Amino acid sequence: MKYVGTVYRPPSEARSLIIQMTVGCAHNSCTFCSMYKDKKFYVRDTDEVIDEFREAYEYYGDTVKRIFLADGDALGVDTKELLKVLDYIKTHFKHAERVTVYGTPHDVLEKSEEELTSLREAGIEMVYMGAESGDDIVLKNINKGVTSDEIIRAGLKLKKCGIKVSITLISGLGSSARLKEHAINTAKLISAIKPEYVGFLTLMLDDAAPITKQIKRGDFKLLTPDEIVEEMRLLLTNVDAEGTVFRSNHASNYMSLKGTLNRNKDRMLKQLEKVKENSMYKHESLRML
Repeated sequence: MKYVGTVYRPPSEARSLIIQMTVGCAHNSCTFCSMYKDKKFYVRDTDEVIDEFREAYEYYGDTVKRIFLADGDALGVDTKELLKVLDYIKTHFKHAERVTVYGTPHDVLEKSEEELTSLREAGIEMVYMGAESGDDIVLKNINKGVTSDEIIRAGLKLKKCGIKVSITLISGLGSSARLKEHAINTAKLISAIKPEYVGFLTLMLDDAAPITKQIKRGDFKLLTPDEIVEEMRLLLTNVDAEGTVFRSNHASNYMSLKGTLNRNKDRMLKQLEKVKENSMYKHESLRML
């Protein structure tokens, strides 16, 4: 198997077979992101991708339980080509429990419901979608290239077609200036979609990310751990997404928080209060991407 550049995957895909359907990210302009900066986006040849799956099957056989299609927005590949790959997976990797993929809101909205349904029937169980924020001003400031309404419509479209949704959010993207708006509007976005999963990361200094220049100039202020707690408190207080699995236990987070909305909201809010009272924050040297 051949990998081009650094390969990124969601934390939950750590033990998955990962094959690149695309290389890089088609947008690749978000100010907070340092991923895919070492490569230019392109769609890989389908036959080449299938050859890699053939090689993987010869090596791993029936031990493969999960498959993740990389890179940044593999869902944007032409549906007919995706179906060819999924057909090979279904035919050969009979013990695979699921196939997942990164997808942008634009990727989702550009496909018809018939296309998405056919992809689900062919094996795609879940799409990981980076929302980052539900606040339109924050989304504009980070050059996300999408609005909160588009994110919501994409999430609901996936669910309508039977595809599970995992939303990624980033704490601190509103800086101190829009802490409240970032938290509350993000809660509204999650409440509207009610995704199966939500993962909350925390913004960090990364010299490869454009936003770092803003931070060093003083144009953007990183939140303190106490402010991160307040932001999370506002989000949890305002969110209404019964059954959504909530995780804020990424390596970048100052504290680990996990539960299921809405039933575990009170417990998580009490945990936040305890963390703040006792300054039980992860040391900066232990945080990493």
